[in-house]
Amino acid sequence: MIVTIDGTAGAGKTTLAEYMCEQYKDQMSVAVVHMDDLYDGWDDALGLKLTLKLEGIVSAHKSGEEFRTTAFDWRRNEPGSELVIPPVDLLILEGVGAGQSAIRDAVETKIWIDLEPIVGLRRVLARDGHNIEEQMLAFLELERIHFLEEGTRDAAEFHLNGLN
Repeated sequence: MIVTIDGTAGAGKTTLAEYMCEQYKDQMSVAVVHMDDLYDGWDDALGLKLTLKLEGIVSAHKSGEEFRTTAFDWRRNEPGSELVIPPVDLLILEGVGAGQSAIRDAVETKIWIDLEPIVGLRRVLARDGHNIEEQMLAFLELERIHFLEEGTRDAAEFHLNGLN
């Protein structure tokens, strides 16, 4: 089974994914894949490389095989270590871009978390530091265009509110 959790940056996608993993880990094998690990840096975070990685992950999952890729190292701003995604019963794909149209037909449950982008920006900067504010502002524009082109929110079966 594949679940996607998508929504604006800072909405709480990682928190929900971790909660779900904790809830189900005693009943089945679970893996969480963070889009942050799959992005190709700031400038091409939501581009074709992400789509191809997601298609590969979904294909491997459906075949019961592991998937190997390279995680992005944000501290060094370059490709980092190998990321191995094992075959599991429940695969949770979380992060901006997780719910894109290229993989929707293979996904059993699509979740969207609503949050005003400015609130999400504040959360991200509080979590990751104000030194990334310029990159985050550019990312929010990429995110806005991506969601508009993909229709991600409308494609989700479940809509949650990202406010506390």
